[in-house]
Amino acid sequence: MTHHAWIPTRRRLADTALAALAPVCACALALGGLAVWTTTGNAGTPARIGVSDARLFLPSEGVPETAAFFTLTNSGGAQDRLVEVTSPAVTGDISLSGHRMTAGGAAYRRPADSLTVPASATLTMSPLTSDVTVPAATRWQIGDRIPFTLRFEHSGRVKALALVVRPGIG
Repeated sequence: MTHHAWIPTRRRLADTALAALAPVCACALALGGLAVWTTTGNAGTPARIGVSDARLFLPSEGVPETAAFFTLTNSGGAQDRLVEVTSPAVTGDISLSGHRMTAGGAAYRRPADSLTVPASATLTMSPLTSDVTVPAATRWQIGDRIPFTLRFEHSGRVKALALVVRPGIG
């Protein structure tokens, strides 16, 4: 090896600069994104859950369960998960359900351990997405308000009154 192999040439300097350019650009882009996230007030903010549009389908005669639907809005900067729903007006176990569409276009219900509410987003439950499966009570009438407590992994308990409505998509 000659002494000239260790002397930086213009080409070696250019190759080194180009090799360093990609990580430097990626780092600058990441820092820019974090700066925007921070200045918009989302950095480090916990999940903040609000519950609205709470509805409970009037049970059909002879059917042992019905469904409740809630609109869950997370105005915080971190996701949260709905992990449990309870009600003093319900006898029996309340469970969470997700819905999947089959290739033929039919929806089927599957049990869910939790329902995720993404950061800065809304989860709108419906007969086509997800619901809370509730044992039916024959005493419920259209217009009744049924109390529920929704427990979230990070936000804790949130109370809501669900309006008893006729079953339907909307």
